[in-house]
Amino acid sequence: MHCGPGGVEEEGTVSVAWVLPVVVLQRLFELELCRRNRRALVARGGRECHPETYPVMVALHTLFLLSLAWESYPWRVPLDFRTVACLAALLLVTGLRYGSIATLGDHWTTRIVVVPGSRVVRAGPYRFLRHPNYLVIVLEFLLLPLLLRAPYTLVAFSLANLPVLRQRIRLEEKALRETTDYGERY
Repeated sequence: MHCGPGGVEEEGTVSVAWVLPVVVLQRLFELELCRRNRRALVARGGRECHPETYPVMVALHTLFLLSLAWESYPWRVPLDFRTVACLAALLLVTGLRYGSIATLGDHWTTRIVVVPGSRVVRAGPYRFLRHPNYLVIVLEFLLLPLLLRAPYTLVAFSLANLPVLRQRIRLEEKALRETTDYGERY
């Protein structure tokens, strides 16, 4: 048994204090990968489109993680079906995230960077979805708060994320149509 807030013992709970550090480490790895890929794309003639939208996405994701940390303290949840289901779903979602990143290879960035004349990737998860990584973000904004029992974060950031992603997808698709071999499939 573990002592909860106020010294009350909590039976049947499990610590999820490791979840947020793991997510933060993943994001730091992804930002470094983005930096490296962006440099390579620019060296091949790529250009960044709509860089003014990037700080909004960074702020949204940073505030999401801070809100999760604050609302879910002391980072203990019941060891029940919801906890196990959320962890399993997050594992699958993380697999989709890294499958998407691997499929795009050096074309993957967290920014909108296009190389004129390049072809749009339609392999891996991109055979089925135009934006699998954005589906991952939507699912993470649902699953992480569900796992960590953070209902206010779930509602506030899921709703805030929708217009940000909508704008991002619209701008990304416009940039792709204007500068790449986007084709008729989409």
